[in-house]
Amino acid sequence: MQKTSGARRVGSHRKQDTSAKRRVAMVAVAASAVTSAGAAGGAAGASTGAQHNAGSRDVKLAADTTILAQGEGAGAAGSSSAPAAGEAPQILEVPQAVPAGDLAGQLDSAMRFAAQRAAADLAARAPMAAKPAEGTMTSPFGPRWGGFHNGIDIANAIGTPILAVEDGTVIDSGPASGFGQWIRIKHEDGSVSVYGHMQTLDVAVGQKVTAGQKIAGMGSMGFSTGSHLHFEIHPDGTNPVDPIPWLAAHGITV
Repeated sequence: MQKTSGARRVGSHRKQDTSAKRRVAMVAVAASAVTSAGAAGGAAGASTGAQHNAGSRDVKLAADTTILAQGEGAGAAGSSSAPAAGEAPQILEVPQAVPAGDLAGQLDSAMRFAAQRAAADLAARAPMAAKPAEGTMTSPFGPRWGGFHNGIDIANAIGTPILAVEDGTVIDSGPASGFGQWIRIKHEDGSVSVYGHMQTLDVAVGQKVTAGQKIAGMGSMGFSTGSHLHFEIHPDGTNPVDPIPWLAAHGITV
């Protein structure tokens, strides 16, 4: 078979056009690069977002921890026993009991103070004036049996308490003519009270007495027709007056 000139065998020494293939390959490589870059960017973005979110959580936790610490600190501020945040607990020293010195002296002083206070309380409660005796008035102040009766008589049983009418100092206590026994008391205003016919005497000359204090027991000593108290009051210390108005002026009724 002869070769025909100009004739071309199909496929023999055919030079294929690879430019299109190269373009397709380049596009594929570029797309792969873009896809890889996108994936890497997405991963980086995701990592950055995760870090951002983690950082946000850390900031929030730190803020919450700070607020909680501040709250605990505020609570601890009201209590001296709770240590502040970040500080070591403090050890408090408890004072040790110290034995009291001179206990007997302190006890004696306390007892004397209590006694003085009780005495002051009694003095504050004591009456300013008192009725000299309970009983029945049998003879008034004034003329009697051809003479003058300088006081009043209050009758009652023997031993009935006789009381000082006011505070004062005893100037007489003992036997006396006509009275059998008497007591005279000089008071702070200079007046003198007189008590007669007592069976017993409870006070001595120079003794301080208070209003309402028992000074004697009623009797029938001296010139007497029965157990009674003869009572006189001398406002100026010398001259007797009717005891009834004087006692009434001091709030006492006989």
